[in-house]
Amino acid sequence: MSTRLRDALSAALIALSCLLLPCGATAAWAAYGLADTGRYVTAMAPLASDPAVRGTVADALGTAILREVDRRLGGAPGAPEPRTVRPFVRDAADSFTRTAAFHAAWDAGNRVVHEAVLDALRSRRTGPVTVDLAPVTAQVRQRLLDDHVTVARHIPVEHTEVPVLGADELARLRKGYDVLEVAGLWLPVAAGVLAAAGIAVAACRRRAVTATALGTALGGALLVLAVSLGRRLTLADLPEAAHRPAAGAVYDALTGPLRSVAWSLVALGLAVALAARLTGHLSRRRRRSAGPATDPAHRPTRARV
Repeated sequence: MSTRLRDALSAALIALSCLLLPCGATAAWAAYGLADTGRYVTAMAPLASDPAVRGTVADALGTAILREVDRRLGGAPGAPEPRTVRPFVRDAADSFTRTAAFHAAWDAGNRVVHEAVLDALRSRRTGPVTVDLAPVTAQVRQRLLDDHVTVARHIPVEHTEVPVLGADELARLRKGYDVLEVAGLWLPVAAGVLAAAGIAVAACRRRAVTATALGTALGGALLVLAVSLGRRLTLADLPEAAHRPAAGAVYDALTGPLRSVAWSLVALGLAVALAARLTGHLSRRRRRSAGPATDPAHRPTRARV
């Protein structure tokens, strides 16, 4: 195989590898990062202390409580007007989001929802996905009892089914999940095999290693850009601007590992490219300092006296 053909084949293999690498990293993050309940709950846990998230949760709790009060007491003689109790309900909900019980409920709720969605994706069942809030309520009540809040024993633990995903949404999500499971495993493997093949067939392997490293760094930079662009598009699609800070915090928490992988690819690629460049420079200097080799046939002979 000629040198030109080897270089062309090497360039094609390395370019394809560098294109597959960010795609494979994204698929692996979605299939094996987001799909792991323990990692998901760990990533979401710090958001219980985020002011934007707590504010959004307090608003939702306050609205739900006022709706329940209006349903049970609406029209009853002497019942308070919703607008008169709204500030007190909002303050109480905000105070609750600052307690340890809220942190426990936040973790338990995220775990229950994630396990329900994951079980529906893997079990192939049809119909909407719902979660039972009784385990979450029981954990919150037990946490309050452990904190010596005696009124917590009056909190009813009722089996309330809350919808999480509709049947149509579940079907679309299942198709994407099946693709991600395959892509998350084989795309990184294919990227590695193609890179190794591209380096192996290259006429100058040091140059091929440098090209692969620079392509890896470029792929990592494009992945960082894609994550940032995805954040902007996700927040722009939200109908209410008030929820955008909380949604941004959730997006950042979930994409944090992917962002770290992307920056690691940039750093690793640049480091390998620099090392290959320095190695080549030192090798050339060593050859120049050694000077041209002397042919034994042309060695000067000492004249005999």
